[in-house]
Amino acid sequence: MTNAPISLQDLRRRIYVKAKTETTWRFWGLYVHVCKKETLQEAYQMAKKNDGAPGIDGVTFEAIGQSGVENFLKQIQDELVNHTYQPMPVRKKEIPKDGGTKVRVLSIPAIRDRVVQGALKLILEPIFEADFQPGSYGYRPKRTAREAVLRVDRAIVQGKTRVIDLDLRAYFGAPGEAWRFQRVRFPCRKEGEPPHRKSSLGLMEVTT
Repeated sequence: MTNAPISLQDLRRRIYVKAKTETTWRFWGLYVHVCKKETLQEAYQMAKKNDGAPGIDGVTFEAIGQSGVENFLKQIQDELVNHTYQPMPVRKKEIPKDGGTKVRVLSIPAIRDRVVQGALKLILEPIFEADFQPGSYGYRPKRTAREAVLRVDRAIVQGKTRVIDLDLRAYFGAPGEAWRFQRVRFPCRKEGEPPHRKSSLGLMEVTT
């Protein structure tokens, strides 16, 4: 018996429920969902909604629209499926910081790489969302700065006035990074393929 395909929304919900109810579950087999047409289409719409300047290749959303979005996504999909995808170098742009002489360096990926990043986010986000504490608000879906302020307001009313301020630097480049991905295992590479970043994880097989 062949199971009917599930939508991206249903897939994300299943992943979240699995991660939330089985906190020690190690996920596997999610790469195929990153490569799916529906995932890439949604990732493209997310990137387009954010707009933004073109990357190092100079390709804009307008140019992609003129040449055909479907062809653009099909090329990305083929590269992902065939394991030939290689991200482009990011374009660096300096902007003033704090109104002084210091500058903040922005790294601007090419649109094609934003789409792949968005596709990965769509599939992996439910796993890590399930692990967040209720009081976490930064960069989380459907959470706003206003909600964070209201939570602080309630804490002050309750007499909780101690503040701990932390700032993380070079988080993903620091030693001991493997623990951050303990719920996702990257597959072993085949002979002749470039090495994958190793992790101690596993992934959930989601039937489609």
